[in-house]
Amino acid sequence: MSSFPHAQQAQIIRANQRDVYHVSSLRDQTDTVLRSWLGTRWLTRWDKEVGMFVKLLYYGLTTGRATQTLGEEYTDIWQYSIFNKSTPPSPLARAVLVLLSVVPTYLLGKWGNALNNASHPERAKWFKAIPTALEVAAELNLAFFYLRGTYYDPVKRLMGIQHISSFREDPHTRPPSYSLLGVLIGVRLLYRLKQNLPSLASPRDANVDVETPENQDIFLDEDRISSFLTREHPESEPARPAEEDERTALDFAAIPGGIRASRNCTLCLEERTDSCVTECGHLFCWSCIVGWGREKAECPLCRQSLVLSRLLPIHNL
Repeated sequence: MSSFPHAQQAQIIRANQRDVYHVSSLRDQTDTVLRSWLGTRWLTRWDKEVGMFVKLLYYGLTTGRATQTLGEEYTDIWQYSIFNKSTPPSPLARAVLVLLSVVPTYLLGKWGNALNNASHPERAKWFKAIPTALEVAAELNLAFFYLRGTYYDPVKRLMGIQHISSFREDPHTRPPSYSLLGVLIGVRLLYRLKQNLPSLASPRDANVDVETPENQDIFLDEDRISSFLTREHPESEPARPAEEDERTALDFAAIPGGIRASRNCTLCLEERTDSCVTECGHLFCWSCIVGWGREKAECPLCRQSLVLSRLLPIHNL
């Protein structure tokens, strides 16, 4: 391994960009197949699990088997461990690398949703600080990479896994430098630290109630809005016939079949029940759009910002 030069910054960056592109393409194709087989409701509920499966499949069949990823093959670089320079990373190290790159993000997303749905505001607040801390650590690692050009991935820095290249460095050519990007990231982190120092230094009032008072809750037909939003998996509930919809003023027996066919929800592809409208003016089943909004805070049709507390129930459409 000592006869091969270290991979250049441009090679490592380009390899990671290609890997992100291929994982995204594989995810889109997987979503298309699963949506046609199992439906949008199922895919919305298991969105995070599908994403984790796709990443495990991609990196397990490449890094896990001690072969190049498509991005590394594109730039002709290989991984090796600084602890054993004569061989690629051991099977255990490769397995740990794949798992640490995928599983923690999935677990944080799942636990975060569970705490948000439960009535533990103080615990949820502390839990939400973990992704922020990891984001800062990733930006620090990226700043060091742009300055030193060694570890693009913080997990690889933790495990001591670097890259080598088959291309000899040309002594007459100066490789591109990304040091300015590292300096800019450092300046941004210092600015964020300055902005957050007052809130960290100010004492907290232990008697402040962070929960919404009961008398300030919003009601819909004698039911609290919070009771709808805190249902754990509304999208997994079985679809009901439109005739059983208790929150509509329509007489379905008097509606022609052609008009009823236009009432289908674009998420579940069934006739809408508990109809509601988003701020951008699109109609969905209440359970469908709430399940979607918990995973992606955007309208599935026009990609505008979606706020679940601003959904408007519709009784006559």
